Amino acid sequence: MNPCIIIPIIAALVGALLGWLLRHLTCNCDDDLKEIERLRDKNRKLEAELQACLSDKEKAISLQSNQPIANTTTSSFAAHSLETSEIEVEPNLSFDAALAKSIFGKKVIADDLKVVEGIGPKISDLFNENGVTTWYQLSKTSVERCQEILNIGGKRFEIHKPTTWPKQAGLAFEGKWQELKELQDYLDGGKER
Repeated sequence: MNPCIIIPIIAALVGALLGWLLRHLTCNCDDDLKEIERLRDKNRKLEAELQACLSDKEKAISLQSNQPIANTTTSSFAAHSLETSEIEVEPNLSFDAALAKSIFGKKVIADDLKVVEGIGPKISDLFNENGVTTWYQLSKTSVERCQEILNIGGKRFEIHKPTTWPKQAGLAFEGKWQELKELQDYLDGGKER
């Protein structure tokens, strides 16, 4: 066989093999596309939540000032100024780690939502992503809002029942560790029996 024909065939095969290897070793395109779509969905949900929140704030400001609602947009909301008395400031956490450890028998980290029975690492992350990052914030979050956050996370989170989570978080924030322990001893997976 003529070497002039064999060399281009070998070069083409080697090129095809290298192309295939590079494509499959450097890019997991299907997984990347799924992750991009998941993040886009999450972004859409967050944008919808933000717009709903801004709309509610706009209406509340309008009702307080007896002014008609003009345009419900971010820029029109930003144009309003809130009085300092309308903004709730989160109180400082007075946390006694030694007392918490003596009652729970393990190290407790300040504002760790996983202290609440029924909340694990994934749910804690989900709540953090949705603006609930402290015991105080969780204690002031309605059960309905907790369920909304769980619903945002999808089917595997929707099944949880957050009926006692705000109460547990309030006890943790207030440093009422013995009451929290007694409540959790009574609960079954964070739910009342």
